[in-house]
Amino acid sequence: MATYYHRAVKDIKDNGFLSAVTIITIALSILIVSAFALFFTNANNVMNHWEKGIRIMAYLKPGISQKNFPDIKRKIQGIYGIQDVNFISKEEAFKRLKEQMKRQSSILMDLNENPLPDAFEISMIASSQSGEKVEEIATKIESLPSIEDVEYGQKWLERFTNIFDLFRLAGYAMGGIFFMAAVFIVANTIRLVIYTRREEIEIMRLVGASEKFIRGPFYIESIIQGTLGGIIGIAVLFITFKLISSNVEHSFKYELLNIKFLSPEFYCGIILCSMFVGWLGCYISLKQFLKA
Repeated sequence: MATYYHRAVKDIKDNGFLSAVTIITIALSILIVSAFALFFTNANNVMNHWEKGIRIMAYLKPGISQKNFPDIKRKIQGIYGIQDVNFISKEEAFKRLKEQMKRQSSILMDLNENPLPDAFEISMIASSQSGEKVEEIATKIESLPSIEDVEYGQKWLERFTNIFDLFRLAGYAMGGIFFMAAVFIVANTIRLVIYTRREEIEIMRLVGASEKFIRGPFYIESIIQGTLGGIIGIAVLFITFKLISSNVEHSFKYELLNIKFLSPEFYCGIILCSMFVGWLGCYISLKQFLKA
């Protein structure tokens, strides 16, 4: 085994330019694919945070008597999936609006009457916070005779989800393209190394060297290239992530923007994938060459 490693390292040194191109190609592929994975991981965390914070606002029709409020609240609480129902009077709603619009308070000063309706703020249990279930609950609430309108930001959430799904599809496509490109580069690099050593390989065959003895150094060489490419790609992504996240955390202090790097299990898996890319490229080249 030590002989295999020695020959593999010697080939990498002797073919420094080709090896460097291979390692850089794998590193770039890993960097781009990992960047997409990092984006999806954090975007998914943000969406889960938003979904947990979704509140349904049910606005009452004008003229509903206060004595009917407990009965309306009871009907809403009777819908499966509802966790809590809080009544917000139009006076309380107007007070909140004033607090939120402190700098634009002059806009509200000219109002002769409170334009806001009475409403119920509704939160849901954890299992009912997905988009489809929220919409189902909102539809049931809206069907109540005393409810005029229901709002929970569904259009905005659906639009963001569609954009997120589009990015996910693009990420899968890019990952597939760069995987094939990396395998192709590794295969061609190993093929060129084999070509420069074709006479040596023929001599080894003539003196009775086994296929394992011939193939071993090439597999080790490609796995080393894949490992180095994976480590470099992850390292560049980590440095970039640290620079960006430090600037973001400096500017924002919200839990919503608490971005995180990939888990150790995930980036170890990525490095294993880059090793597999190296092995697969070598396998393809050796199969074609030795068959010929």
